[in-house]
Amino acid sequence: MEPPHLTLIPILGDQLSLGLSSLQGADPATSRLLLMEVADETTYVRHHKQKIAFILSAMRHHAELLRAEGWTVDYITLDDPDSTGSFTGEVARAVGRHDPVRIVVTEAGEWRVRAMLDAWETLFGIPVEIRDDDRFLATHAEFGTWAEERKQLRMEYFYRDMRRKTGLLMDGKDPVGGQWNFDHDNRKPAKADLLMPRPLRFAPDAITQAVMALVAERFADHPGSLDSFAWAVTAHDAERQQKQFLDHALAGFGDYQDAMLTGEPALWHSLLSPYLNVGLLDPLALCRAVEKRYRAGKVPINAAEGFIRQIIGWREYVRGIYWREGPDYAHRNALEATRALPAFYWTGETDMHCLAESIGQTLENAHAHHIQRLMVTGTFALLIGADPHLVHLWYLEIYIDAYEWVELPNTLGMSQFADGGLLGSKPYAASGAYINKMSDYCGHCRYDVRQRTGPDACPFNALYWDFVVRHEDKLARNPRMAMPYRTWAKMDEATQSEIRDSAKAFLDRLDAAPTAY
Repeated sequence: MEPPHLTLIPILGDQLSLGLSSLQGADPATSRLLLMEVADETTYVRHHKQKIAFILSAMRHHAELLRAEGWTVDYITLDDPDSTGSFTGEVARAVGRHDPVRIVVTEAGEWRVRAMLDAWETLFGIPVEIRDDDRFLATHAEFGTWAEERKQLRMEYFYRDMRRKTGLLMDGKDPVGGQWNFDHDNRKPAKADLLMPRPLRFAPDAITQAVMALVAERFADHPGSLDSFAWAVTAHDAERQQKQFLDHALAGFGDYQDAMLTGEPALWHSLLSPYLNVGLLDPLALCRAVEKRYRAGKVPINAAEGFIRQIIGWREYVRGIYWREGPDYAHRNALEATRALPAFYWTGETDMHCLAESIGQTLENAHAHHIQRLMVTGTFALLIGADPHLVHLWYLEIYIDAYEWVELPNTLGMSQFADGGLLGSKPYAASGAYINKMSDYCGHCRYDVRQRTGPDACPFNALYWDFVVRHEDKLARNPRMAMPYRTWAKMDEATQSEIRDSAKAFLDRLDAAPTAY
C-alpha cells in the first residue's frame, strides 16, 4: 500500500547529487524517487558511446546510493520492455503506479527538457513544483539583472561579481595578488615529460560492464569506442580524481592550460567537468579546495585563479547566456556559414596532424581539453565556414561533458562567432602559427606550417586569410580585427590572389569529399 500524501520526485541524469534541491525537506517515508534511462535522451543526437555509458552507469550507481540513504527509488532501465522511451511517458507511468498528490522536480538544464517539465502539471492534473537548481551560484534572475545593466556581456565583469559573492581569492574587497585575472601567465607551451601528472583510471565494475554491453549492442552506429572506458561513475571515485588533480596537476594547470602535445590527452587538465556536470562533484566545494591549496602555499596564484575562473566565471556565465538568450540561440548564424562538417570529424582520418590528434583522442576518450576544442577543431570549422548548428550538434554528441546549456554558448558563441559577438569580442580565427606555438603538432604533420600557399602548405594559413577577406563586410569595423585587415591591405594583388586560390582549392577538395550527414 502506498503511503498517503505521496510526493513523486523525478531525478534527471545530470542531477546525481544527494543535496539536490528537489530532495531538500522531503520525507523518505512519503516520497518516491524516479530515475529514468529513456531512449529519447540517448538518441536526440548520436552521443558518443562513452558518454551514454558514463551517464547510465553513474545513474545506476547513484540509485544504489540513494537507496542506502533511505530513499525508495523507482529505476527504469533503458531495456525495460514497458518503457515509453521518454521522460514524460515514464512520469505518466509513475503517476499511474503511485497516485502522488504532487510532483517536485529540480529545474532542467536544457530548453528541450524544460518544455517537458512545464507541461506536466496540465498533463497530469496535479501540482508540479519546479525548484531552482541551487548547485549553481547565479540564479537566472541574478544573471538577468546583471546583464540588463550592461551594453556588452563580457565574462570578466560577471566573474568579478562571482568572486565577491563567494569570497574566493579575495582579501577583503580586493582580489588576492592585486589583480583579478592572471591569464597572461597561462600561455606557456609544454614539453613531453615522463613525470607529467596522470589522471586516475577506474576499472569498470559489474554495473558499468553491464551498461557497456548494453551500449555496445544498442548504439553500435554511434561515434567513439568503449575500449578505453575508465571514467569514475560514483561520487566517491570522482572525489578521488579531484584529489589526484589537486595533489599532482593543479600547480601546473595555469602555466600549461593552453598547451597541446602529441599523445598526451590530459596534460595538467583536471578531467573533472563530466563529474561537475552530472552532479557527482560540487563546483563551489571544488573551488574552495583549490583556494585552500593556494593559501597553503602549495599552488601558485595563476593556477588557482585560472582554474577557479573556469568554474565560477566561465561555467556560470555561459549558463546565464544560454537561459537568457532562449531556445532560438541554437540557430543563430551571424556569418551565414553553410558548409557541412568534413567526415573526418567522425573518424580522425586526416593528414592535418593537429586535427587527427584532437579528434582521435576524442573518439577514444570522449574528451579533449578546451584549447583543442577552441583552437583546433573549432577554429578549423570556423575557417572553412561550417554551418554553426552542425558544429554545435557535433560538440554535443562527441564530448562526455557536453550538455546544451554549457556546450552551445561555447560552440556557437565563442568558437563559431555565430551570435555576432555576444560572447566574444572577435572571432577565434587563427593561422597555423598559433597551433605551432602552443603544441608539437606541426612537427609531426605532413603539411609545412611555414608555408602559406601550395599543396604542402598548412591549410590553416590560407584559410585564415580567406576567412578574414570573406567576412570583411561584417568584421572590418571590429577594432580587434584592425591589424589583420591592415596586413592584408599591404599585400600585393598577386600574393592575395595566390592565397585566395590556395584556400579555394582546399575547400573544393573538402566539398568533394563525403560528409557524415
